[in-house]
Amino acid sequence: MRLVRPAPEHLASYLDALDRGWSPDPDSPGIVADERRHIADDPAGFLALMDDRDARGGRIPLPDGTTVPRLPGLRRWLWDGEFCGYLGIRWQPGTLDLPPHCLGHIGYTVVPWKRRRGYATLALRHALPLAAAEGLSSVTITTDPDNFASRRVIEANGGVLVGSFDMPDSHGGGMGLEYRIDLGPGSDG
Repeated sequence: MRLVRPAPEHLASYLDALDRGWSPDPDSPGIVADERRHIADDPAGFLALMDDRDARGGRIPLPDGTTVPRLPGLRRWLWDGEFCGYLGIRWQPGTLDLPPHCLGHIGYTVVPWKRRRGYATLALRHALPLAAAEGLSSVTITTDPDNFASRRVIEANGGVLVGSFDMPDSHGGGMGLEYRIDLGPGSDG
């Protein structure tokens, strides 16, 4: 498994994952239809936004239906000869801080039929140098307290539990766990 910058040769496999019921964000209603429409209308434009360091991609819908400004970011797909999942890195230029609606610097998901193969652990490991190359000295990653698989992935990549926090209402409320991964020499903290 490797991370790939999505390209035309990957689109058919990505669309197949959408057909099989996978969603890049199950908490955002309509995202699958939006992704399909964007790919059908402008596949090159869709792929160009995978590296969106200038936050050109428009506003982001939150699970509660509100929208917020997009942050600069990179999207990569997990690939083992076919689409396996998604990983996103986002940041605010010049700071490690994130706005309250953004729950972490890195988010990832693996399609259900590819889970339990270590792909999420590998994907996060490969993402950390990409985050460092964007100037981040550490990253925050959050998860639900009962998502033990995600907790193991984060901890296997050097994640240290910072503590718990109240999820914003825009993300459904409840408690979350915040982890930090230092990205090497010069890390804050």
